[in-house]
Amino acid sequence: MKPPSKIKLTFYLLGFGGAALFTVLLIREGAGRVMQAFVTPEWVIAGIVAYHSIPIFLDTIAWWVLFPKSQRIPLVQLFWMRWIGESVSTLVPSGAVGGDIVRARLAAIKGAPLSIAAGTVIVDLTLGVFITAGFTILGLLLLVHVTGQTSFVGPTLIGIVIALCAFAGFYFAQRRGMFGFAGRIIARLTSSPEWQSMIEHGETLDETVRSLYARRGALVACCGWTILSLGLASGEIWIALYAMDLPASFLNALILQTTAFTIRAAAFAVPGALGVQEGGYVFVGSLLGIPGESAFALSLIARLRELGFGIPGLVIWQLIEARRLLRSRAETVAS
Repeated sequence: MKPPSKIKLTFYLLGFGGAALFTVLLIREGAGRVMQAFVTPEWVIAGIVAYHSIPIFLDTIAWWVLFPKSQRIPLVQLFWMRWIGESVSTLVPSGAVGGDIVRARLAAIKGAPLSIAAGTVIVDLTLGVFITAGFTILGLLLLVHVTGQTSFVGPTLIGIVIALCAFAGFYFAQRRGMFGFAGRIIARLTSSPEWQSMIEHGETLDETVRSLYARRGALVACCGWTILSLGLASGEIWIALYAMDLPASFLNALILQTTAFTIRAAAFAVPGALGVQEGGYVFVGSLLGIPGESAFALSLIARLRELGFGIPGLVIWQLIEARRLLRSRAETVAS
């Protein structure tokens, strides 16, 4: 069996496994009870979808400050690029990293140098991972403080340490010139002069990434805006808790939000974290005194928000790509 077939098979197996877990949890909590808890006024879903634009805008500012001032794209344009990128990451199967590639490409299309567009995304993504890990630890501490439970702390911390070590290696590799090195290795293996441009582009990207990391003020600003975004994102869960007549404290919302971030990151290989996200909500919800069917319904509301915010983003992305394709064909015919 060829490697691509193995990858596709693994993807399907993970998807089926997630769907099976989702079904088991739904049966266990009772489909009728979950649907009863899930029924909320339309304004609640619309409000959560609209509210999500706030953390997205803050994430956009965090990305925007990384651009050198002379090469910054207008903030409004960068906002819809960030919106499209998240839509791809959330809704496109196996698109967890694809969304970042898409937003870098869109930034390059709008006039940013390719190395700057890709470099700012790489730095933004790297900083975001470390900040999210910090939020995960904060969520654990709050959960222990509220519930007194500690049995889950050890395995979670081990997972965080492993992830941080991996991304610390990725960070140091960036500083050491990993992209030019990768290009040189591929060029040697292929023994083709056509790959020489890849070496040059890789070295340019290495220089750009190093220059971005040298701008300490921009890094601090990026981290600050990202932290603010993660904190305010808890407001979505608070709105849902309030609408469902559940314990609607900001503390509970923050704990559930950090749980959602951690699960989505850990289960990146499972399409949409299907089943895994629901299991996390049910587990943490039970510790917070939230009934299982209500916690499951909270996860469904989060998925509705993803659809309500993400589908328009995917439609806009396809319209942009279709217009570029038609323009390219028209130029080819004219020439």
